[in-house]
Amino acid sequence: MIAFVHGRVSVSSPGEVVLDVGGIGLTLQCTPTTAASLRPGDEARVPASLVVREDSLTLYGFADDDERTVFELLQTATGIGPRLAQAMLAVHPPDELRRIVAAEDLVALTRVPGVGRKGAQRIVIELRDKLGAPRAAAPPAGTGPDSGDGWQAPVHAALLGLGWTAREADAAIGEVAPMIGDGVDAADVATVLKAALRTLARP
Repeated sequence: MIAFVHGRVSVSSPGEVVLDVGGIGLTLQCTPTTAASLRPGDEARVPASLVVREDSLTLYGFADDDERTVFELLQTATGIGPRLAQAMLAVHPPDELRRIVAAEDLVALTRVPGVGRKGAQRIVIELRDKLGAPRAAAPPAGTGPDSGDGWQAPVHAALLGLGWTAREADAAIGEVAPMIGDGVDAADVATVLKAALRTLARP
C-alpha cells in the first residue's frame, strides 16, 4: 500500500499533479483545491491512495492524511467509487462531510452530481458510524472553498468525477460563469453544477 509520495512538483493542474520522484514522474489525481496548493518546483509530501483495477493503476493525492482516510471510507459505501469519492471531497471537505452525514443532511449530499436521494440515504446509513464526528469547528460563513469564485474548483472536480474531460469541464464553467453575476458572494454549487451539466448535455 502506498501511504504518501515525496518528490518535486513538476506539473500542477486543476485535476492532477505530477511529482518527480527519483527521476520518475508520478501522476496523482487531486481535487482542484489540493492541486492548487502544490506549486511546480516545490518539494512536497503528498498523502496518497493507490486504486487498483484490472486495466489501470491510479494514484489519488490528498491535502492531508484525514482527506485520504475519508476518501477510502467513502468507497466502502455501496455505489461509491474513487472518482465519485473525489468529487464528494471537492464539494464537501472532510469535516463538512462528517457534519452532513451526522446531521443526515440529504440535500447537502445530493449537491454532488451523481449522488441522488437514495444514494444519499445509503451514505448516511452506511457511513454514519465510520466517519465519526467532525474534528474541527466549521469555518465562518463566506471563508470556505465555495466563497467568491471558489465555486469553480468544486464544480470542475465534480465534472471530472462524472467522467467529463478537463477541457469539457473548463468549457462548461466558462459558459455558466457569466450567469453567476459579479454581485454574488457565494455561488450555490448544486445550482452551478446543474447548469454546467445542462450545457454539456446539449448536442
